[in-house]
Amino acid sequence: MSFQPVVPLSGWAGWKFLERTRQAQQEAFDRSAVIERETTYFTERIAAVRSASELVADRRLLAVALGAFGLDDDIANRFFIRKVLEEGTRDPQALANRLSDARYREFSKAFGFGDLDPPNTVLSDFGASIAARYRERQFEIAVGRQDQTMRLALTLERELSSIAGTQTTDDGRWFLVMAKPPLREVFETALGLPASLGALDLDRQMSEFRRAASTRLGEAEISQFARPEQREALLRLYLARASPAAAAVSAAGGATVALSLLQSMTSSNG
Repeated sequence: MSFQPVVPLSGWAGWKFLERTRQAQQEAFDRSAVIERETTYFTERIAAVRSASELVADRRLLAVALGAFGLDDDIANRFFIRKVLEEGTRDPQALANRLSDARYREFSKAFGFGDLDPPNTVLSDFGASIAARYRERQFEIAVGRQDQTMRLALTLERELSSIAGTQTTDDGRWFLVMAKPPLREVFETALGLPASLGALDLDRQMSEFRRAASTRLGEAEISQFARPEQREALLRLYLARASPAAAAVSAAGGATVALSLLQSMTSSNG
């Protein structure tokens, strides 16, 4: 029988429980028969794969590869995934660079089929590194079956400090957050912004995110999340607003913001 993560509480109390028990739960999850079988299969065979076509031809290899980047739902989209991999990331017009979801760029760059000869699959530690990413993200998915807000909280913890420390512009860091659907969902919920914000142009979206961050957290830029206390403040906001008790209030607040944005768009276009 496979191990199922335990999340007995919601909100901040549930997060603190998960935080305390995570290492033990992750280790137990990693020993699950399915996880061990699929990661072993991947690490034993990936070094022989030299092209995108070879990867997508093996469903088991592809499942681990996609799962390592949170792209599990694309397992049936083999032509699309092959194109993402074959075009690489060096050409600004490559498919991975034209997609709004940054995970495809990370995926394509990691394997290197379109950028390198030979690709990164030949590296001695490549299989193990992808397998480790796969285990971590599959654990997050399993946590999400118990409590989806906790899954997103784990994603936030894993990714946000890295993005905050990325050597790029303030705009660049915001774009990285906005281009990752799980992170974007956390920020929208925590900052009281509606999902319909995505209908605006990117500059306007960023402006609204900055305004809300400044109002709720006291600072407007992503670089603030290099500090643990700011990550905790964001996480507390998210968990408070994402809890079932807060859902109705949050929805009403989001509707108010959406209406305000719509009125602003109408007046500016007039």
